[in-house]
Amino acid sequence: MFMTSHSSISAEIENVLAQELGVALSSVRAAVQLLDDGATVPFIARYRKEKTGGLSDSVLRQLRERLTYLRELEDRRATILNLLKERGVLEDSLRIAVESAITKNELEALYTPYKVARRSKAQIALEAGLEPLVDDLLEVPLAGLYDIAEAYVHPAEAGANPDTAVPDSAAALAGARAILLEYALYDHHLMESLRERLWETGVITSRATAAYRTPGPGQPNKFSDYFDFSERIRRIPSHRLLALFRAEKEGVVKVSIDVAEVPPALSRISGEERARAEKLAEEYEHTRHTYEAEVANSLGIPVQVLNTVSDEERVLGWLASTVKSSWRSRILPRLANEIRTRLFERAEAAAIEVFASNLRDVLLAAPAGQRTILGLDPGLRTGVKVAVVGPTGAVLDTAVIYPHAPRNLWTESLATLERLVLEHGVDLISIGNGTASRDTDRLAAELLKNLAAQGVTEVQKVTVSEAGASVYSASALASAELPDLDVSLRGAVSIARRLQDPLAELVKIDPQSIGVGQYQHDLSQTLLARSLDATVEDCVNSVGVLVNQASAALLSHVAGFNKTISQNIVAYREEHGPFTRREELLRVPRLGPKAYEQAAGFVRIPDGAEPLDASAVHPEAYPLARVIVEDAGGLVGGAVPAQALARLRPEDYINSEFGLPTVRDIFAELERPGRDPRPEFRTAEFAPGIESIEDVQPGMILEGTVSNVAAFGAFVDIGVHQDGLVHISQMSTGYVADPHALVKSGEVVTVRVTEVDPARKRISLSLLLEAPEPKKRRRR
Repeated sequence: MFMTSHSSISAEIENVLAQELGVALSSVRAAVQLLDDGATVPFIARYRKEKTGGLSDSVLRQLRERLTYLRELEDRRATILNLLKERGVLEDSLRIAVESAITKNELEALYTPYKVARRSKAQIALEAGLEPLVDDLLEVPLAGLYDIAEAYVHPAEAGANPDTAVPDSAAALAGARAILLEYALYDHHLMESLRERLWETGVITSRATAAYRTPGPGQPNKFSDYFDFSERIRRIPSHRLLALFRAEKEGVVKVSIDVAEVPPALSRISGEERARAEKLAEEYEHTRHTYEAEVANSLGIPVQVLNTVSDEERVLGWLASTVKSSWRSRILPRLANEIRTRLFERAEAAAIEVFASNLRDVLLAAPAGQRTILGLDPGLRTGVKVAVVGPTGAVLDTAVIYPHAPRNLWTESLATLERLVLEHGVDLISIGNGTASRDTDRLAAELLKNLAAQGVTEVQKVTVSEAGASVYSASALASAELPDLDVSLRGAVSIARRLQDPLAELVKIDPQSIGVGQYQHDLSQTLLARSLDATVEDCVNSVGVLVNQASAALLSHVAGFNKTISQNIVAYREEHGPFTRREELLRVPRLGPKAYEQAAGFVRIPDGAEPLDASAVHPEAYPLARVIVEDAGGLVGGAVPAQALARLRPEDYINSEFGLPTVRDIFAELERPGRDPRPEFRTAEFAPGIESIEDVQPGMILEGTVSNVAAFGAFVDIGVHQDGLVHISQMSTGYVADPHALVKSGEVVTVRVTEVDPARKRISLSLLLEAPEPKKRRRR
């Protein structure tokens, strides 16, 4: 893949991207050019479809990530080639291997043997003139070992480094062994063959450490599934690998990578267990022998030597020991480390993808809309924090009530909530799902009964995730937005607002605090943040932003805007009043033509001076849109009637500037200006009387909200402070490749309880509401 000129490298990278993504080369070239010119992914995906052939935002994200990776790969390749050339070790075979490497891991594996600048034992041995000894040992495997080695014993030559002395035959043989080992490590064809073979057929194993081998009193360990675990390297799922590495990090297990499952010691076992261990030992020795045979063959050592039972008085015994020690002490550990890195990078990429997918589902969850909402942040000793927010999110009232132990002011708390609901015309009650959530839910249920007795029946209660509410409460952003409000009450405001508009509220919180990922602290924080920021940007721009209402936090995610520009927009709005046209944004300090071009189509101004400003039509296409509106007979209520548009042909409006994709987008926008892609709002009803894991029984049919989706299934909040797991095998009667295809975070689902384990705090659920019939045994 390596080329000498920059233009050749760029062309090769574009070819690779086209092949990997399965798109036209012309589309890749156009996208790369637009990205290099500073265009954002949302802008390219929405408004440059003609140039890219309609590449979606998700494909463009992949393209940008891979483009960055491949450019870094080429930079590193050039650096390594220069270093190898400077050290005088760049032989043709090594150069070809470096130029052919297609991943950073492959490059680093090739470079690793040459990385250390200090003199190795093998180099010292070569300087001491021991290379001929290696040749002699390989030629006469049946000769006496020390007789041959004795001929190479000599003191250091005058003026030479004293390290080059060979004081005795043992030192000569140690030097010869170091040379042979380096031959193997520097044989990149051998190492690549062994590495890929280990990846395809090797196993990753974990065993409980000494402190955890004997179960102690108390709760079972959450990593007990990995106390005696083994799986093929290439088959281990990403989530399981991350769990293994987390268990190892916490000192619970020891993880190893080997050619096959390592048998336990035979001294402490008997019976069937011993028979199984003996079989494992036989299989393990046979498999390891095949790897050692490959090492021997690469060194020119007859493979039959490995089967010889001999001490090291003869050369063949020494050669066999050299091969075995080389494999076991140096080659396997190096390959295992490289495979661990490869496994982790694969698992990391998968975990980040799942995290981003869950975040997208949460951000694009159905908004309750502009309603008055009572937010409840549950608590016991510190009380339940209460906030009422109006349709625009403004705080109308706050309170703290103490319905639960130790104060138990239930009646007084009900009276306070009833007053707030009636006084402010509350439509929805938003209850955080943290500590005391179910107790607070009972309080809200009794409140609704009291209201219904008075003829107020429209109010509903909803349980929402309170993840990140405390983070927001203590943030500088919350201090700026709610300066006169106590920190403890800001969480209740956030809980209320996130029911109104999850996207507008959750963008104020670090995505990692929203609670939709797994093992996030084990992942590269740079890669994770980049992926999540991109996800937030895509979500914000897919929905659009009301520029006269949006917070600076929300505006900062609009394509083309940054934190400074967003703050300037809010400041300008407060000083000069609402924007009446999109083009007025150009008056905002630091918001230049480039930023305006990228952002204009994603900001909305309903009821402004220009009707098209309420839509996703970009200002650059206004002239064309006005022609279409005129031909359709004008706007009715801010939109063009569908039947009027149906009489027009999009193909008739194609010109040199705008192709069919853009024209069709304009038609869609004129019919439904500023349409919201998010689903309709719906609430989940938790079953009464099911308040803790002890109340949950197999066979129950319950309603809940999907809180998280993983590669192996989905977690569902059924209202007992412990999410249940719908394993991927319980999601459908057919094969499920991706759980995200069936459920999304925030979605309301009905589930059947299949198993409950209170000791381990595990609830198993199924989307299959009827238990499948047991399979009949076939008669013989």
